[in-house]
Amino acid sequence: MRVTVSRKAHFNAAHRLYRKDWSDEKNDAVFGKCNNPNFHGHNYELTVSVTGEIDPETGYVIDTKILADLIKLHVEDAFDHKNLNLDVPEFADLNPTAENIVVVIWQKLRKHIDANKDLEVFLQETPRNSVTFNGK
Repeated sequence: MRVTVSRKAHFNAAHRLYRKDWSDEKNDAVFGKCNNPNFHGHNYELTVSVTGEIDPETGYVIDTKILADLIKLHVEDAFDHKNLNLDVPEFADLNPTAENIVVVIWQKLRKHIDANKDLEVFLQETPRNSVTFNGK
């Protein structure tokens, strides 16, 4: 039987939504206040879920301590109190929208989760805005 195990985390980060190849007018028209040249920030809430078979020896799908450590190392340490545009290499040429952030997080974690398990990442940017990615 397949069971889903979830771990919550959070990080605070600043970003600016814009495209370097667009004019200021076009960036303002598309991204509005999120195009602030001085950046703006969010308190991101994250839920990482792993789905798989229960190991008959341990009773775990995944050890939550291992999952927590992976999230801390690959997400919290990499993103927390950072300017995503300036401090996080994955966003040097990628607009740090919530959609792109959730995909980057999924990609960073996927390589550390057994291939026979499914991974889903839920990212809440504001109380009213959230995104989910499961690799599809």
